Amino acid sequence: MAESKKTSRSKRDEQMQVLDLLRAVLPKVAPDPAWAERIYAACEVELRAKNRVISFEKFCDRIELPDLEPKTVEEVKQHFEAGFGDADLDIQPDEENRALSVDVSLPDGTQFHQLIRVRPVSAEGTDDPEVALKFVSFPVALPGDKELAWSLAKRENMTNDEAAMALTKIEDDFWASKAGQKLLRDRVERSFPEFISRVPAGLLNEHGLKRHYKLPETVKVLRVAAAKKGNGA
Repeated sequence: MAESKKTSRSKRDEQMQVLDLLRAVLPKVAPDPAWAERIYAACEVELRAKNRVISFEKFCDRIELPDLEPKTVEEVKQHFEAGFGDADLDIQPDEENRALSVDVSLPDGTQFHQLIRVRPVSAEGTDDPEVALKFVSFPVALPGDKELAWSLAKRENMTNDEAAMALTKIEDDFWASKAGQKLLRDRVERSFPEFISRVPAGLLNEHGLKRHYKLPETVKVLRVAAAKKGNGA
């Protein structure tokens, strides 16, 4: 995963270098400044469009699709709603190809299509075979009731503060998504318990988090028995 991020940054840097080069060269070979600006703008738009397609394909690659059961399809739909906000979505099971047909139409007119095939759920911490980051325990509790803890996990390279900030961002994005807004219209309380029980597992995993259980567990306070005195004491 770290290598993937480094590669993405490298590609973005290369693209910026190309655009900078165009900005410097075009005025020299195109005497008309307006024409040079149109060429530059067209190249910039094309690069952005290409990057959006790549980002969409990577987003689809991270989707977990162990089967085409209605519950699984609904969770995938919520994942897309949380990730693409006001986009129009058309997600249909394709039984013949054992896949989900996904069509996304963005408000600016951009459209994406992808066929996500049914595949086994990836093992924990093996997103990148070269960087096998494991999940470690990350229990959380609300300030008003610290005896109830939700059993979550975070990737081992994340600090507790980073995981907490990621969880807060995911919660905000979830309630702002179409799925979250629909729940609010259906009079579901905007609360952490409702969020953590309904948020798609893929959305958590995308940010390095994992939910073990949807319901909290009572924290057990151990009572340490007094040490027995020896016979010779």
